[in-house]
Amino acid sequence: MAPNESESAVRRKATRYVVPVVVVGVAAAAIGLVPALADSGNPDLPKISAQQLLEKIAKSDVQQMSGTVKISTDLGLPSLGGAAGTFAPGAGGLSGHGGGKGGSSADPQSKLMELASGTHTLRVATDGHDRQKLSVLDSASEYSVIHNGDEVWAYNSATNEAYHAKHAGAAQDRAGKHDKRELRDGVPATPKEFADQVLKQSGKTTSISVEGTSQVAGRDAYKLLVKPKQSGSTVGGITISVDAKTGLPLKFTLTPAGGGKAVVDAGFTKVDFAKPAASTFDFTPPKGTKVTEGGDHKGADGQRGPRAPHAPVAPQGSGKMPKEMRGGGKNDLKVLGEGWTSVAELKLPGGHGLPKGGPGKGDVPPEAQKFMNALGDHVTGKFGSGTVFSTRLINALVTDDGKVYVGAVTKDALVKAANAAQ
Repeated sequence: MAPNESESAVRRKATRYVVPVVVVGVAAAAIGLVPALADSGNPDLPKISAQQLLEKIAKSDVQQMSGTVKISTDLGLPSLGGAAGTFAPGAGGLSGHGGGKGGSSADPQSKLMELASGTHTLRVATDGHDRQKLSVLDSASEYSVIHNGDEVWAYNSATNEAYHAKHAGAAQDRAGKHDKRELRDGVPATPKEFADQVLKQSGKTTSISVEGTSQVAGRDAYKLLVKPKQSGSTVGGITISVDAKTGLPLKFTLTPAGGGKAVVDAGFTKVDFAKPAASTFDFTPPKGTKVTEGGDHKGADGQRGPRAPHAPVAPQGSGKMPKEMRGGGKNDLKVLGEGWTSVAELKLPGGHGLPKGGPGKGDVPPEAQKFMNALGDHVTGKFGSGTVFSTRLINALVTDDGKVYVGAVTKDALVKAANAAQ
């Protein structure tokens, strides 16, 4: 570390080195690996401080690699069954992204939402900033997103549909006109991306320490433990297993404050730092494939090209919401508090609370009403009355007068924040 470089500066620097192992990722901001991914030993490694390990992550610049990642999410949500589509952003069509009235089953905006629940196996490969591939493997099908130069393809083998778009930023990247780490702005799908988000959000409300060693995917690793100092957060702790040789995060585990299995646990089961074969990034639609052209869309940051599904969160410790979530309308978000117990406040359109279902009302589908009733818990306070919807990580309070308070905090902390806002 430079003589005048602060710990917070090093943390910020650590987030700048994003390994471009995928083009797109999952929703949420918030994903436990099966027991088969448990650490396979505790190697004897030289002692290292948390600061030194942060520096190792910051210096990591892995450009070529391939491997297999397993991701599993357990937010504690009730099973939606066939009603899952009711809540998917792409339900009913993806206007502007799918390129057609019905959208496309290969469009990343809709397909990758599936990674927000359950257990999934991903195969990833990268060769610099211009070539990446992500494949989601199912028992009888495969979904892949391939970025090769200025071309982006997504293919769903289950439906024989493909999504194609031009990545207009690629030529600008080669000309040095863009900061390459800004080209992907989506939800994390690898341990490195999860770690980047957490380190970026670390502040004075966070405790960071080294808690021993482990072995992940046959590689020796240090375990970095990130924990909130504040009470009231639903996050118990986050463990990041960092490759001892390259500084690349190999595994990410988020455990809830309430105990039990991990809410999010993503880790490599296989990893290889050799240059992937050039053919890995080649793609030609099979005969008979329905191809949807996504066009050359302009993203929220002014860049053109396809965008990953995006779910920004307020930086921990900053008390500020990202600019993507601050608009100029009446529904602007505010952030109450700071750090791990920060709560976002916004107004529902029309200033009304939740719509009600039931015979003759028809405001919401029966499946959606059943889902809300299963999660809801009626509460009252200075704010009035409302319903708290809970998962193992995120809680949201929807008041009867049309306000929403949401955060990775306990129900009591949520109600307290709503009362303080009056």
